[in-house]
Amino acid sequence: MRTGDLRTRACQVTDAVGPSTGAAATNFSSPKRKDMSLLKTIDTHPSFAPRESGPLPERLISGNPAFKTWVQDVARGDMIRTGVWEATPGETRSVKGETFEFCHILSGIVELTPEGGEPVVYKAGDSFVMKPGFVGVWKTIETVRKIYVIVM
Repeated sequence: MRTGDLRTRACQVTDAVGPSTGAAATNFSSPKRKDMSLLKTIDTHPSFAPRESGPLPERLISGNPAFKTWVQDVARGDMIRTGVWEATPGETRSVKGETFEFCHILSGIVELTPEGGEPVVYKAGDSFVMKPGFVGVWKTIETVRKIYVIVM
């Protein structure tokens, strides 16, 4: 394929999937929004007070973990939640039910052990997903802070 053909194909792909960054994106016009509610930056060190809680008694395995949750966005009638969550060391049973959760570890260390599976360690910079039906053990080894996106 010649270079000109590649440029033509790239424009066709961009047109098919929507604008991207770069010069090609300037060809697309969209109304300017005064309201930035469709773009949300997650503050990893929020200045507002968190909701403080702990594990349900029936889910506590060991330790005395304390949880802090800074909910930063809710959408689709509370079906999608995004924010920052923190937990002190301890071990709990994790049951996702019908919930999908994406996590990005900001600090700390956790070990997740899926029921019937091997332990997996996650630390700062790691990301993972717990899909609906996940059941296992969440062990906070070092106080952990994560960004979460929950879809119910």
